[in-house]
Amino acid sequence: MIGLIGRGDDPCVVRVREAAAELGLPHVLIDEDRLEGAALRVDLEGAGVRAVLRTRDSVVDLEELSGVYARALGPAQSSRDASAVAAALHEWLDVTEVPVMGRPASMFSNSSKPHQARLIAAAGLGVPTTLVTNDPEAVRAFRAAHGRIVFKSISGIRSIVREVDDAAMARVDRIRDLPTQFQARVSGTDVRVHVVGTEVFPTRIASTALDYRYAARDGLSCDLEPCVLAPEIEAACVSVATALDLPLAGIDLRIGDEAEVTCFEVNPMPAFSFYESHTGQPIAAAIAGFLAGHRGLESRHTGGTDRESEVA
Repeated sequence: MIGLIGRGDDPCVVRVREAAAELGLPHVLIDEDRLEGAALRVDLEGAGVRAVLRTRDSVVDLEELSGVYARALGPAQSSRDASAVAAALHEWLDVTEVPVMGRPASMFSNSSKPHQARLIAAAGLGVPTTLVTNDPEAVRAFRAAHGRIVFKSISGIRSIVREVDDAAMARVDRIRDLPTQFQARVSGTDVRVHVVGTEVFPTRIASTALDYRYAARDGLSCDLEPCVLAPEIEAACVSVATALDLPLAGIDLRIGDEAEVTCFEVNPMPAFSFYESHTGQPIAAAIAGFLAGHRGLESRHTGGTDRESEVA
């Protein structure tokens, strides 16, 4: 049985649950917004772990799950007791031997963008030329050397990528109080690659926005379509996800006119539903199949008898 841990109305959780039902794969939803009155017992048994979750609706032996998809964001609104159970579930995700997509410990690489960039480069993908500094003179020299540069946050907190134009340079002395990440601007086409195990789902993004995620905010368009990457690029994406211990990853690439590939970052908890809804790529089905122990597309689409899901 597959386990889904997250908020029941989260679009990604909903899509994986629906995909599991369509494929006839038994699954249980552990809704973080329905943990009031729940209790989690975790026992250490030798070198292993035993965990049982009791809710008002059911009892789930967590260690018997074939795999877990976790969008563990915590309850949207909850009591202290429910929040404590959610926190304990998050800790269990890090210690269990059950395969987990969304293990909290695997998120750490994204908490420092420069650190993650070093890991990405070591795993075989190119990264932008980068400067992290609080020295305005270093920024002026960097811009002079590279012409067009952008800036973004260093941490895992999402930020809007902006170009360092003349107006920004007029305020550059402010960085003395906050080290900032600057990168040489890379031209080309944006491609988001979702890696699920060893499967790859590339999406080409056509947008005139510097940061396509916020194209609508800037009054610009953003069009998504499935695409095919060279086998060596797909293999490199799988290698990067594996090196970061991410069986599910969202990898942001930009591919230049000469087919040069630059990786900006790897999202360890990708909101794949946005891309799936625009392209029809079966990302949720791939997640459900992977967690059920299937690895090939054929095994995921052979049909089967629908089984009702449970809600814990």
